[in-house]
Amino acid sequence: MRTTGERELKLEAGEGFELPDLGGERLADRVFTSTYYDTPSRSLAFAGITLRRRIENRRPVWQLKLPRTGTARTEIEARGSTVGPPPELVELLALHLRVDGLEPVAVLRTRRTGVRAVDGTRSVADVTIDDVDILEGRRRVGRFVELEVELVDEGVDEDLARIGRTLRRAGARASEGRAKVMRVAPVEGPAPPQKRATLRDLVVYQLRRQLDQLHAHDPGVRLGEHPEDVHRMRVATRRSRALIRATRSTLGDRLEPLSAELKWLGGALGPVRDLDVLLERLRVEVAALDLEREGGESIVAELEAEREVHRADLLSALGSDRYLALFDTFTAALDSIPQELAGTAQTLAAAELRRFEKAAAAVPKQPTDDELHALRIHAKRARYTAELAALTGRKRFVRYVDAIVAAQDVIGAHQDAVVAEERLRALVSPERALAAGRLIELERARRRDSRARYREVVAEAIARGRAAVA
Repeated sequence: MRTTGERELKLEAGEGFELPDLGGERLADRVFTSTYYDTPSRSLAFAGITLRRRIENRRPVWQLKLPRTGTARTEIEARGSTVGPPPELVELLALHLRVDGLEPVAVLRTRRTGVRAVDGTRSVADVTIDDVDILEGRRRVGRFVELEVELVDEGVDEDLARIGRTLRRAGARASEGRAKVMRVAPVEGPAPPQKRATLRDLVVYQLRRQLDQLHAHDPGVRLGEHPEDVHRMRVATRRSRALIRATRSTLGDRLEPLSAELKWLGGALGPVRDLDVLLERLRVEVAALDLEREGGESIVAELEAEREVHRADLLSALGSDRYLALFDTFTAALDSIPQELAGTAQTLAAAELRRFEKAAAAVPKQPTDDELHALRIHAKRARYTAELAALTGRKRFVRYVDAIVAAQDVIGAHQDAVVAEERLRALVSPERALAAGRLIELERARRRDSRARYREVVAEAIARGRAAVA
């Protein structure tokens, strides 16, 4: 099984489109047939995941593409048969296949031509023209042309943007960037809430988005090659629980069973995510050490080993019946929300803002670490209810969300530094003492910076909140 990261740009092109001069060498012409698969409920499509069997020169290859931020995706490729995907891909899709099997949803034959574009001595991107036939059996029932710009080797996002501009000047058109299968067999997700959406509409929409996030990032967590998957799943559990908590006054305990299961899942994700945050920073800091670098690398290695233990626990949780049942509980909870809910998203945001204000006012001039951490929790809760109100497009709530995210980031940096120092102290040994000392000093500098800034950003967030709920 081979895993690669993709950063690409898709554009529309008319029949007969020719690539402008992009330098570099012509790529070998290719012809391949791709059969796309999904569950009967199209759960992969709704999660932004694609699974296809590509046959080229009579050799079948299975490819699974997982969503990332922006233009990035992760592609997992494995050799297999024409009958079904190989076991390693089936294992990654265990959540999606828990009820239904797979079925073909589209068959496309692609004739690909292109060049490897260069910038000076750098190879930056493969730019290809895909002439695609839509097949039913052996009969062509449709056709489209698509341009793809995929970064390679030394390519960076600026190259992607630059080549895109060149192609548009040559006659290419912007596209929605969807996978090819979505042009042939699209799915329609829930429409974004309108300005006059009811509280029920907003709550159901936002909770469903969190459920979709769990579906989207479950395969990536199982794969274990991108920390962002664990982060996104954990945020989805937290955001869902915050919404459940905020709506308790109108829904009572109706959603509490779901909240309890999400808390359990968040508890499995938390230790891995916390170590991801710590390790990301320490790897950079240790690389900058000189005589103490060996001791710093020893600290990182021990934390990495600890992360693997927690990751094994997480995978065990994802393989449990309890985890799979959580998704049935989530779906049932959405269905149980009554058509009429008292109140509005604005009133929920106002109530959480008052709690945040009260917590901020209670923080003494020289707060303890625990007091600042408690304030951060209030900021998160206020943010999640503000996001609910911002779904209607009201700019004052969008500005409030931006301000509270800034406050949360500053206080969060303080908490991360506190946790980092505690972990480093626990790992001190004679051969690591100097390295640990230098790393601890960096964490203390972060704490001082956060303490110097947090009141200003919290005050700005509260002011934005007052303007939003007025």
